Amino acid sequence: MSVAAITAGALLLTACAPWRILTAADLAREARPYTAAPEQPTRRLLVVGDSTAVGTGADAAADSLVGLIGQTHPQWRIDNLAANGAKFEDVARQLQEAAGGYDLVLVMAGGNDVIRFTSEDKLRSDMDRTLALARQRGAQVVLMPCGDVGHAPFFIPPLSWGMSRRSERLHTMAQAVAATHGARYVRLLKPRAQDPFLLHSKALHAADGLHPSSAGYEEWFSELLAQGGLAGVAP
Repeated sequence: MSVAAITAGALLLTACAPWRILTAADLAREARPYTAAPEQPTRRLLVVGDSTAVGTGADAAADSLVGLIGQTHPQWRIDNLAANGAKFEDVARQLQEAAGGYDLVLVMAGGNDVIRFTSEDKLRSDMDRTLALARQRGAQVVLMPCGDVGHAPFFIPPLSWGMSRRSERLHTMAQAVAATHGARYVRLLKPRAQDPFLLHSKALHAADGLHPSSAGYEEWFSELLAQGGLAGVAP
């Protein structure tokens, strides 16, 4: 998530700790998207999205969700066009610049649309365009929006309540749009009583209280596998 996006959210609630904003900005500057280019790849994976696809908050690129995919499948070519701060409209532009012929396109986005109050009509349009482009570039498409933004320690009530409501609407929309385009939808949204990012908040969040930590990305990777996000592609 970009410095502008984080600051915009924080300005709505002055109680947000300024040090979290600075920490989030530092993590974003340090993050580098994971890529892999083996000499004889057995599969081709294209990753597009926001900071969660970049792996912001992980200790190293290899600890990000995409990095964990790469470690598990070292013979996969992985091209990662994700960028901090990207909304779905930006992800569509990432896909416009991408070539085709991928076995799988992984789309990880939505958090910035939640935080920056993208209207529902625009979000649906941007998401629809994103998945249409993804379908043109890959045999399979996986849509994996972030979890409940309102559960992140970065936000406190009442803003966190609004972020949770917007996160729920994001996922409702994502599930419907994914079905329309024949894409697989991976649900990271969980009720408060079941969300590991609340139950183990300190361990699963990075220092900014917003992005996942290395352990948080491991949790997401487990969900990706459990919900069949790589089914039909691996090994």
